[in-house]
Amino acid sequence: MTSALRQLAYGTAADMFDEYLKMSEQTSILCLDNFCKCIITLYKERYMRSPNAYDVQRLYSKHEEKHGFKGMLGSIDCMHWEWKNCLVALKGQYTRGVHKKPTIMLEAVASYDLWIWHAFFRMAGTSPLAPFEVNGNQYTKGYYLADGIYPDWATLVKGFACPTDDPRIKFTRFQASARKDVERAFGVLQGRFHILRLAARTMSVNKMRRLMDCCIILHNMILEDQGFALSD
Repeated sequence: MTSALRQLAYGTAADMFDEYLKMSEQTSILCLDNFCKCIITLYKERYMRSPNAYDVQRLYSKHEEKHGFKGMLGSIDCMHWEWKNCLVALKGQYTRGVHKKPTIMLEAVASYDLWIWHAFFRMAGTSPLAPFEVNGNQYTKGYYLADGIYPDWATLVKGFACPTDDPRIKFTRFQASARKDVERAFGVLQGRFHILRLAARTMSVNKMRRLMDCCIILHNMILEDQGFALSD
């Protein structure tokens, strides 16, 4: 437990505490992976679940109160985690765009309280039917705030690329301000678990996914324990 938590929180090498904990590097690596597996098995169903109908109504209410966006479920964005020990055969698959080194992308949805509802390359499941009304128009499902890299879908609301009049300028400014929720969530997640700030040293994609899932679950648990989370 001590070795696993120190590796997650401080991002230290597995052999840094070999003398203090009397554990070999390989044992520490194994302990970290087993710790992540246990956290995911025990708590994923609660702390990485999709919002139910009751959660959706509370998200609507809180986001309208805080940001003024009616029907908003949260904000969606992505972050890249560098993969230091990526296998040579996989480097082309995980290297793209402006990133010169292999990375694995985390895509997540967060609400205003920094609770991460969906994570890892996809949105888990679909949102339940939760109608709301804006300007006399009825809508059946909520939406997420997104930036310009996302496609033009009805469930993703983006700001205007080149707003020219006051209403569009105002909307784009408010949208950009509200969308910072997910960026703040990424910052808090990396601040709590420094292992996500450093290049991943494992050679396994599955181990990286377990590490990320474990960190997200612990992040949501901390929010709940501190009383900041919307979910209960």
